[in-house]
Amino acid sequence: MLHFKRCQHLKQITQKCFSSIHVKTDKHAQLFLSRTFALAELRKSWHSTHSLVGDKNIILMGPPGAGKTTVGRIIGQKLGCCVIDVDDDILEKTWNMSVSEKLQDVGNEQFLEEEGKAVLNFSASGSVISLTGSNPMHDASMWHLKKNGIIVYLDVPLIDIVSRLKLMKIDRVVGQNSGTSMKDLLKFRKQYYKKWYDTRVFCESGASPEEIADKVLNAVKRYQDVDSETFISTRHIWPKDCEQKVSTKFFSEAVIEGLASDGGLFVPEKEFPKLNCGEWKSLVGATYVERAQILLEKCIHPADVPAARLGEMIEAAYGENFACSKIAPVRHLSGNHFILELFHGPTGSFKDLSLQLMPHLFAHCIPPNCNYMILVATSGDTGSAVLNGFSRLNKNDKQRIAVATFFPENGVSDFQKAQIIGSQKENGWAVGVKSDFDFCQTAIKRIFKDPDFTGFLTVEYGTVLSSANSINWGRLLPQVVYHASAYLDLVSQGFISFGSPVDVCIPTGNFGNILAAVYAKMMGIPIRKFICASNQNHVLTDFIKTGHYDLRERKLAQTFSPSIDILKSSNLERHLHLMANKDGQLMTKLFNQLEEQHHFQIEKILVEKLQQDFVADWCSEGECLAAIHSTYNTSGYILDPHTAVAKVVADRMQDKTCPVIISSTAHYSKFAPAILQALKIKEINQTSSSQLYLLSSYNALPPPHEALLERTKQPEKVEYQLQSGVCFSSCQLYGMTGMYAAGLGLGIRQIQ
Repeated sequence: MLHFKRCQHLKQITQKCFSSIHVKTDKHAQLFLSRTFALAELRKSWHSTHSLVGDKNIILMGPPGAGKTTVGRIIGQKLGCCVIDVDDDILEKTWNMSVSEKLQDVGNEQFLEEEGKAVLNFSASGSVISLTGSNPMHDASMWHLKKNGIIVYLDVPLIDIVSRLKLMKIDRVVGQNSGTSMKDLLKFRKQYYKKWYDTRVFCESGASPEEIADKVLNAVKRYQDVDSETFISTRHIWPKDCEQKVSTKFFSEAVIEGLASDGGLFVPEKEFPKLNCGEWKSLVGATYVERAQILLEKCIHPADVPAARLGEMIEAAYGENFACSKIAPVRHLSGNHFILELFHGPTGSFKDLSLQLMPHLFAHCIPPNCNYMILVATSGDTGSAVLNGFSRLNKNDKQRIAVATFFPENGVSDFQKAQIIGSQKENGWAVGVKSDFDFCQTAIKRIFKDPDFTGFLTVEYGTVLSSANSINWGRLLPQVVYHASAYLDLVSQGFISFGSPVDVCIPTGNFGNILAAVYAKMMGIPIRKFICASNQNHVLTDFIKTGHYDLRERKLAQTFSPSIDILKSSNLERHLHLMANKDGQLMTKLFNQLEEQHHFQIEKILVEKLQQDFVADWCSEGECLAAIHSTYNTSGYILDPHTAVAKVVADRMQDKTCPVIISSTAHYSKFAPAILQALKIKEINQTSSSQLYLLSSYNALPPPHEALLERTKQPEKVEYQLQSGVCFSSCQLYGMTGMYAAGLGLGIRQIQ
């Protein structure tokens, strides 16, 4: 559960709104506050002495052969504290026989009970404890240990464990029956290790016990330092007085608030965590879920989301809801071109890779008795993805979190529109706006910055606003994983060795996808160039080439690739902030100028810095259709229009000296009319369902997206809100948001 300390924004809103109102604290609120004091006491206990552990224990957990005993002894020497090995110091002394003899004497099930009882009768403080490989299989004893210690999981590659056990001549462990291989048993055991650990130490192949011991100490320090990983606004101005406290937010607060109060976007105050070469190599054979767990644990402090809970969220997000078990597979197209397929999620676009996870993060971070209204602007794919993601929350969470998604009525494909409208559930609504995406996004940002209205919603309906666009850090962060995973897949498939450079080419509108690739590079993935691919709305391409972001006399064009029909690129601010050494004053100046004068120019030194890593170009509508046609003719693979834009730009800009990974951001089924036109198929004037079934009859790659085909079987006429842009900007957005917030506060079902 989220501690009260990590909800300071709610406290501030409440203080502002209730400053003139007498509030009587009920028993539940007193209980909630008491947990704050409990947290304070917990911190005191950790730091009760000058040592790292204080009165608590460091508990080393992992499979047999993980090196727990050796690492524990090294840590004990470093800290000058007692070292306890459960096998030698507890079990064998309790039983007066060896562990192997006991196992042979009583059998697997009875052994676990006897082992658990022995641990339950043991207590220690300020020690390093090395568990057996089977301790985590006994719940009661693990709860007993966990009450007074940090459980550190030594996550050693399976291949290393198997080889170590062979050297140790261990051919049988607890739970192993005849016919069960050691490898299968160790895989089975993982579910228990994942259940209990507080922090993980990822042990790359070949790491020495001394190196692992140092990693354990660093992991414990990180776990204890709950205030170490904070976020600032891109428009934060650093105080001249070094002693003045910097205004920061925790991960949970950044996820809840979405947009900073000064109009900026949240970014980490410190640098991204970096994996070393050995750690990356150890992930080459891992699954997508395993990679996501390792990477996201390093980016999310366990005080915000406990590691075990994060693992549960990741497994729920990337499971059977994806049509491909690899989640985001990489396919060799031709030559040095590789396609990163990001469309296997339930709504058929790359947005699923973040929006199947982000709702779980959001639900975990918010306080238990607060309602939240998520406002989302979509240029096409975000709308259905966010409605789908939040609809998968459990019943209790759906009763306190609702979503309203605003889309340009005539600015998305017919299928995208039907998909958005059809994705409405009991806690999600779709609103069509007779304007463009930039209008929707600007209108939502305006309401977030209106303290009177947001305060009114909090007081009147107990409802707080937030976002799920890529301006929200919780939405952007999961996208880092698939860029890293794509590189690892190329290594796994033998196309490159780790350390070899690659380029990435990404169809870009709001700059979030390509920015996630930048963050993957910061974590250690050797990406050489970021190729920004634009359609006819090529404001980003022009900016990368000139440093001049100019919206004057530029009108949004509707194209075959509507998801990048964007002129105001929100996440660009995050990258400029990074390049400008976190100069919040400059960001405030530039983006205020963009708002007021519709353009800004960055200095030459920043242009040169940008162009060191980025190249960009744009693709016409004719070139887009031609790329779809030629690719199908040569390889039998159908590109969606966004991927075709990237393919055209990659052909033009990439020098063919290294592989280029092209992000395929949507399944072609979502844009059937454009695909039929590109393939020169005459039967275009059909229903969406007949168009999709016609395309599926071609037996092309990638295969048809079953979830999208199912969507066409649903009733075509579904009610949704439709608003005109002019009135909407002044009053209707407020009115509709208030209506939805009221429904959330009174019970969602009442406004359906």
